[in-house]
Amino acid sequence: MKRPLVLSLAVVAACALLAAAALLWLRPGKTPALPASGVLRIGYAVEAPHAFLASGGEVSGQSPELAKLVAQRLGAREVQWRLTEFGELIPELEAGRIDVIAAGMFITPERARRVAFSEPIFHVSQALLVARGNPRGLHAYRDAAGRPGVRIAALSGSVEAELLRRLGLGEAQILLVPGADTGRDAVAGGLADGLALSSPTLEWMAMSDRLKQTEIARPFTQPDPALLGRYGYGAFAFRKGDRALLAAWNAAQKEILRGPEYARIMERFGFAPQEHPGEASAEEVARP
Repeated sequence: MKRPLVLSLAVVAACALLAAAALLWLRPGKTPALPASGVLRIGYAVEAPHAFLASGGEVSGQSPELAKLVAQRLGAREVQWRLTEFGELIPELEAGRIDVIAAGMFITPERARRVAFSEPIFHVSQALLVARGNPRGLHAYRDAAGRPGVRIAALSGSVEAELLRRLGLGEAQILLVPGADTGRDAVAGGLADGLALSSPTLEWMAMSDRLKQTEIARPFTQPDPALLGRYGYGAFAFRKGDRALLAAWNAAQKEILRGPEYARIMERFGFAPQEHPGEASAEEVARP
């Protein structure tokens, strides 16, 4: 007669243990959205100040440092950093070899068709690198329009290169370069009168004492917002199917962006207060 009672007590005890385990797993700072192993694989590409290898080999930059804080809040047991060429980050994510992209990736409609973006973590401004003393008197991209003798460098395939075209610069006035350092050298050597690039990248070069014979044009007038559109919002990227991880990440990220740690990270890597993301949503920015 006592066996059913004993069995019932055993079932109750087992349910209590399962409930306790669930509560332990769901306690603040822990989320079942993480991989079962508790290991989070984060892909990045070297592009300072968004992501790079610091002295000693540590992965750093605005996106990795913020990702570390989010991963800690989610209760990740370990973060594994995977260095990848920028153009291969999305394929690596889609193939399941990484779980998150932390590389200062801009939100675009084209990319949003392949990946799910977190809410924005920055919104960069434009800037211009010029020869020391700014001999051409350049304080806006449009200052080069209608001046055939003025040549502006821009990264190949960049939004800046397209902006220069929209402002009326001819192809002979635009020097396409493969990277920021090459563009700086072109300005320092007189091959170009300016380098059009995002503000954080140029500010980081200044903070790292890498400007050589150049300087950042100040003051600088930003291009017309109608020309820029929604350009410049950056975020983390996830697989389309990882909805639980994305939701948990966004919740943790939201709290961090409200606190002092985020402001310190932004300042540390050359982002100005006006380059915080504001209220724009990833869905809004990714809209065609």
